[in-house]
Amino acid sequence: MPADTSTTSTIVLVGHGMVGQRFLEALGERGLTATHRVVVLCEEPRPAYDRVQLTSYFSGRTPEDLSLTDLAFIEDHGIELHLGDPAESVDREARTVTARSGLVVGYDVLVLATGSYPFVPPVPNKDAEGCFVYRTIEDLLAIEEYARRSTTGAVVGGGLLGLEAAGALKGLGLTSHIVEFAPRLMPVQVDEGGGAALLRTIEEMGLTVHTGVGTQEIVVGEDGAVTGMKLSDGSELATDLVVFSAGVRPRDQLARDCGLTVGERGGITVDEQCRTVTDPHVFAIGECALAADGRVYGLVAPGYEQAETAAAAIAGDASAFTGADLSTKLKLLGVDVASFGDAHGAAEDCLDVVYSDSRAGLYKKLVIGRDGTLRGGILVGDAEAYGTLKAFTGSVPPVSPESLVLPAGAGAPVQLGPSALPDDAIICSCNNVRKGTIREAVTEHRCTTVPEVKKCTKAGTTCGSCIKVLGQLINAELEASGVEVDKGLCACFSQTREELYEIVLALRITSHRELLDRCGREEARGGDGCEVCKPTVGSIVASLAPAIGASTYVLDGEQAALQDTNDHFLANLQRNGSYSVVPRIPGGEIAPEKLIVIGEIARDFGLYTKITGGQRIDMFGARVEQLPSIWARLVDAGFESGHAYGKSLRTVKSCVGQTWCRYGVQDSVRMAIDLELRYRGLRSPHKLKSAVSGCQRECAEAQSKDFGVIATANGWNLYVGGNGGATPRHADLLAQDLSDAELIRLIDRFLMFYIRTADRLERTSTWLERVPGGLDHVRDVVVHDSLGICDELESLMAAHVSHYRDEWAETINDPEKLARFVSFVNAPDTPDPVVAFVPERDQIKPDLPLLSIGLRPADDVLEGSAQR
Repeated sequence: MPADTSTTSTIVLVGHGMVGQRFLEALGERGLTATHRVVVLCEEPRPAYDRVQLTSYFSGRTPEDLSLTDLAFIEDHGIELHLGDPAESVDREARTVTARSGLVVGYDVLVLATGSYPFVPPVPNKDAEGCFVYRTIEDLLAIEEYARRSTTGAVVGGGLLGLEAAGALKGLGLTSHIVEFAPRLMPVQVDEGGGAALLRTIEEMGLTVHTGVGTQEIVVGEDGAVTGMKLSDGSELATDLVVFSAGVRPRDQLARDCGLTVGERGGITVDEQCRTVTDPHVFAIGECALAADGRVYGLVAPGYEQAETAAAAIAGDASAFTGADLSTKLKLLGVDVASFGDAHGAAEDCLDVVYSDSRAGLYKKLVIGRDGTLRGGILVGDAEAYGTLKAFTGSVPPVSPESLVLPAGAGAPVQLGPSALPDDAIICSCNNVRKGTIREAVTEHRCTTVPEVKKCTKAGTTCGSCIKVLGQLINAELEASGVEVDKGLCACFSQTREELYEIVLALRITSHRELLDRCGREEARGGDGCEVCKPTVGSIVASLAPAIGASTYVLDGEQAALQDTNDHFLANLQRNGSYSVVPRIPGGEIAPEKLIVIGEIARDFGLYTKITGGQRIDMFGARVEQLPSIWARLVDAGFESGHAYGKSLRTVKSCVGQTWCRYGVQDSVRMAIDLELRYRGLRSPHKLKSAVSGCQRECAEAQSKDFGVIATANGWNLYVGGNGGATPRHADLLAQDLSDAELIRLIDRFLMFYIRTADRLERTSTWLERVPGGLDHVRDVVVHDSLGICDELESLMAAHVSHYRDEWAETINDPEKLARFVSFVNAPDTPDPVVAFVPERDQIKPDLPLLSIGLRPADDVLEGSAQR
């Protein structure tokens, strides 16, 4: 209930960012909103939102999606929230705050949470048209608008926000540059080795990086708009949009104006209770505060701790903020970057344990004390172990440091699960939640799911990087308590994917409906299933189709309704509603005549063409109604579906092998073609990628594939479980010096065993690490037939090979199936107007302004229709 403002004390909060919102929640939890009047003066036109995830706006999240403010919370607690009305002055003697609107609010307690402002280097023309900062949603909206008439963008600053800004510009279709004065990217978080790994990966994404140079001047044209930049090394950079992201400064002017003490380099000076040293009635929290340890904290986790501390002090409870952990885990442009503890080894008498793979973009460093204590570390490219390593910081890990940095598949690394962590290990840095608190949520508060624990402890509610460990801890605690953990596929099935596979095979079940009615949870029977089990069962049925008597065509009957969007149209859906078409080019080998056909089709249909990393050609920009016509021409020329849209075999890359290369020892192209044609169309729990290298120089990068083959003088070596994606993993050697027949037989067995036992959406790399016994067990089963199932595995693969049918050819010859390829079912001749393009580099790209406007057909066309 709102407090009676005539008799109660008033708390005024200046600023409503992430830290301000956490302060309000802390007031509510301590009952202070019921005993105090709470007034919030917010400068921005919207309430608190997730600034940590700000860049996700360019990935489709709306400002509303980013909001952290439940308006019902504001109303229920009687909080007076004034948006777009910042505090302009403070009269400490009268204890009043005056807002921009003229509103004057008296206070008993004043809390300043004014945050920080972007630092813009004092270079000529820094305020010219086309110059922006990257701090608020309004900043992003302005950048998005200006980018529509720009071609090149440059970001000043190679830190966290700078890299995110550069990625955003690239996503907006601009050629993007990063200018960083330091000799490496992210100089605060990573060292020289980590910076080099990060640089290589970012440059491979198409961004140009300039390190060790500063911005001397913004060059403008006669109209006053940006045309370029002059750099400190004398070079010039042509650009028509500049984003300054060169760090932030504490926003403390309001405090300076009212006579509060501030630090020499900024920040409102506070004590351990976050109370200003000048005035006991005024607190400061977040990025505007200079904490008692002499540091201004720019991370959200310390800000949250300060918010809790200030609320406790106001309530009269004992609490202190004496400093915070600066560990952080980020995903920048899709690259994991993490640092924790004494990451740079600043302490005396410490040693570094380093693993580096520049080709894979991996860098891992642990700082170890002489006594074996883990003091800190840096992870670039693979931060999977961040939660565990961070929790062990300050203690001696139970395993050797080397085993903690070696990647899976390179030296049998030790996997430390959450159960190895002590109870005082911090699991959620953002909210300072320890393992013991999570265990208590399960054992004392009866929480059994991740959402319940998040609500109870706040763990995982900010950046989300601890969610995986959170789930593992919950399950481990439940199992330790004797509670049976539900490991079912979804709310419809209590069985795992592996168990459903065995049921479908044994009972020859050919439909999702039959499987649900016979084996689903009681409450799910007779229903339609869910978005988890439908595509999963569809994939299982497709994998086993010849063996169980089902159709091998995924758009037949009920199977069509089970498919994901991409499989539903046998093409990959793109951001503007158009589709990409990828014909199969086995082994990357293609005759000139077929190249000409692809060029003619792309020209005639106005498609964007791109050579992919899988050695084939992708054609973007096809409208859904154009797909059958494009396929027909490709099929006539001898092409077939490349299955780029399915959880199935994508490609088998190859080098030119001994046919052309003087180092080659086997015909890698022939083998790659044979493998790709054998396993094409094989539906699996996740996509499959392969490669064949003609010698040990490994030009095809076979060791980063789900199954990779490397030629030797005596035959072929087979590697399995590799992955070159977001979580890179070197493949493991399964068998060596194999003949052609032996190689194919082992791959048959390996793939069918993976399809049989893997979880939904589980890559071979993850599966290989999860299965009990790991590689040794898989080798026993696949090579030595320890389970006696190899004949069955080979039979299932043989059935797949003999029953393969090209899905594109099947579709264009079936008038009933062709009817689905329209934008609007009640207006089949009407193209989707949102699917539009603009020219770029002699090709096309999606029309982003049209997308943001969201134009749709006229109401009389869409009325009563169902858009596909």
